[in-house]
Amino acid sequence: MMLRKSKNRIVALQGAVALATPRLLSLRLTAALLFAGASLWTALGAKAADVPATMPVKASPIPDRSYDWTGFYAGVHAGYGTGSSSWAAQNTVTPGPVLSGSTDLFSRAGGLLGGFQAGYNIMFPSRVVLGIETDVTFPNYLNGSQSFFSPTIGQASTSEAVEFAGTVRGRAGYAFNNWLFYGTGGFAFEYDQLSRTQQVATPTGGFAVPGTTENQMLGRLGWTAGAGIEYGFAPHWTAKAEYLFSDFGSHSNLYAQGVQRIDSDLTLQEVRLGLNYRPFDDARRFVRDTLSIDNWAVHGQTTYVQQYAPPFHAPYVGPNSLISNQSRETWDATLFVGVRLWDGAEAWINTEIDQGFGLSNTVGVAGYVSGEAFKIGADYPYTRLHRAFVRQTINLGGETEKVEADINQFAKSQTANRLVITAGKFSVADIFDTNKYAHDTRNDFMNWALIDAGSFDFAADAWGYTMGAATEWYFDRWALRAGIFDLPVVPNSANLDPTFGQFQSVAEVEERHEIWSQPGKLKVTGFLTRARNGSYADAIQLAALTGGPADIAAVRQYRSRAGIGAGLEQQLFPDFGMFARAGMGGGGVESDNFTDIDQTVSGGLSVAGKRWGRPDDTFGVAGVVNTISGVHQAFLNAGGLGILVGDGQLPHPGPERIMETYYSYALPQSWKITFDYQYIVNPAYNRDRGPVSVFGTRLHWQF
Repeated sequence: MMLRKSKNRIVALQGAVALATPRLLSLRLTAALLFAGASLWTALGAKAADVPATMPVKASPIPDRSYDWTGFYAGVHAGYGTGSSSWAAQNTVTPGPVLSGSTDLFSRAGGLLGGFQAGYNIMFPSRVVLGIETDVTFPNYLNGSQSFFSPTIGQASTSEAVEFAGTVRGRAGYAFNNWLFYGTGGFAFEYDQLSRTQQVATPTGGFAVPGTTENQMLGRLGWTAGAGIEYGFAPHWTAKAEYLFSDFGSHSNLYAQGVQRIDSDLTLQEVRLGLNYRPFDDARRFVRDTLSIDNWAVHGQTTYVQQYAPPFHAPYVGPNSLISNQSRETWDATLFVGVRLWDGAEAWINTEIDQGFGLSNTVGVAGYVSGEAFKIGADYPYTRLHRAFVRQTINLGGETEKVEADINQFAKSQTANRLVITAGKFSVADIFDTNKYAHDTRNDFMNWALIDAGSFDFAADAWGYTMGAATEWYFDRWALRAGIFDLPVVPNSANLDPTFGQFQSVAEVEERHEIWSQPGKLKVTGFLTRARNGSYADAIQLAALTGGPADIAAVRQYRSRAGIGAGLEQQLFPDFGMFARAGMGGGGVESDNFTDIDQTVSGGLSVAGKRWGRPDDTFGVAGVVNTISGVHQAFLNAGGLGILVGDGQLPHPGPERIMETYYSYALPQSWKITFDYQYIVNPAYNRDRGPVSVFGTRLHWQF
């Protein structure tokens, strides 16, 4: 009995010890950690007392946090697209696929696309990411055409051009740290323009003479699916690459005039590169990055311009006349992406979405009223690759100067003596005839003859860009520049010459100085064009023989045209400056690229708003006088048409005189609104027209 009780006590004691042991161990471990911590603190404190207070302390490493994909985002994309469409027409013989796209740097060929997207992601603890995204995409010029024939209606041709497309789709993927692999699918929509041209039989039995044309707009709905990869490369920023396939099914369209029904389907394929920004992201979520953000640069801008020309005196109107009582708008958005290649080298790509028209489709005034208006307008936005170039800077010594980061410019240090080599696609005006006070149509003056010398007929396509290379040599207070550039296939066209058979050489000398401790620059710029251009005298002579209007295209042959100009920019006070330009070009040969000006003189003033308490505001006022040669006047009077001018006659020629003034008002968040007024006397050198007032408003933002 006593033995059994003893055993029971032993068992109970063992159970109590077993229960108490973890607590005792925990207390002992805690006490040991506290003792070790106190000892370490005492030792460090004693040691720190012997160390100077100025000794640097190494920062603790950043903890490796997992990238969180949850949140709202918005961004832009650009890429390449192509499509196919099979058409079948009532009472026809051979339908076939017609819609396709291609792209290059010399022409307006379709294929290039760009647009905007926005969406929201949710990342679960399993690192599965679900989201929804919507986007809209604007192709450059994605179109195709097909001819049809039947005994009842004869020969007809039909074309289709995609104006814009978009999607609303879900995304599902898995995140590996700051990499996201996803699939996507949902609804797609598309809007395009259809046209049908009925052709008339010729006496030889062909159908080469165009007849009536019918245009229709068509909206399509369909589905889309694809996949992509997205990478978080910096706080708030991600980059992605994705592929999308969209199918819009078949639609039937009836053309009433041609009494023909055409059925067509449509599929699109797109490869996109995108950039997203998460405005509500937490920078602390950013993990260690394998890509240095210092080697990349991203900038953007958007500009909207509205202009109005009230009624003015216009006794007659020609093909290139400025139209009275008209309002027009333009809008563009540009993404500037740059990457450092190696020491001193950087590459830039500028993708831009453009839309709108200038007044009178960008004709009617030699000193045209908006540098934001291209020679080719569009009702719907389209995407262009305006710049794709590489720039190499080679430092040659001298004083070191800092260059701040800007559009198409990395922050860097460079020496006063240096070589700068630029090659690729860009604007000649990016490098030549620049001016601090009158050169940026998005921020200062808007008239073509003020932002550049009107007689500087620099190589360019219809948008103002070309392929070529330029070298700049800076030494002491001087700079020498020289370049060679491609010309359009024909003057004033959208396509550059892919053979470089027509070209332009440009040279410039710049002198930098100070007057009363205020900096200034003086530049002399010359150009020589070798191209198939027409002579005004030859065109007039041919018109006299044929009895028709003078046709410059009929007398084009390979010849030269040269010009020279001088420009001055001078700071008078830190917030007050002036500029002046003068130039002349060969008045006997047609202008090839810019505008119809043989001689020009301009000047103006620019004042920052610091004087009245608004340092980010700017006020400017300027004037310009443009003239042309006597034979150029005779050509226009014989019914000839220039790049921008041509009223059908010019019995009373006179100099074109323009005054422009603007006020740029700074708004919050880097926005600026500008109020602009231009007064034009003798537009297109015609004393019988005008004077013309042009009122303008410009809204601009950039980062």
